[in-house]
Amino acid sequence: MTTVLWILIFIATFCIMEFMAWFTHKYIMHGFLWKLHKDHHHKDHGSWWERNDYFFLFYALVSISCFVGWSYFGFWAGLPIGLGIFAYGLTYFFVHDIFIHQRFKMFRNANNWYARGIRRAHKIHHKHLGKEKGECFGMLFPPLKYFKK
Repeated sequence: MTTVLWILIFIATFCIMEFMAWFTHKYIMHGFLWKLHKDHHHKDHGSWWERNDYFFLFYALVSISCFVGWSYFGFWAGLPIGLGIFAYGLTYFFVHDIFIHQRFKMFRNANNWYARGIRRAHKIHHKHLGKEKGECFGMLFPPLKYFKK
């Protein structure tokens, strides 16, 4: 396949993952798997690790399955899809866990319009401690209202 097609599939997969993150967060994490996500909203534990961290395993397995499909079964789109999922997961880790929640003390001084907007959106999401009445479930592309002063 052509390189341009692979790049388009990679970019499309990365963007679709933002929708998947929103959907999973809203309907699964704040739904029937709230037990795993609850400790992310209620810091009632002394551990650095949260049960919420297990959610990454699902998408890691999907990404790995795409690589296996490409490598062993000739599924040519498996490589750009797997890489798109992996790239989104890595981006999510840097934005959510490192930048927003400061699990590693990095990027503390980032203060541009985008950084302020995603921090605001995430702060609004976390103001609701229960699984109901949540808002702003996405990560990289929050509603424009969070970017206004």
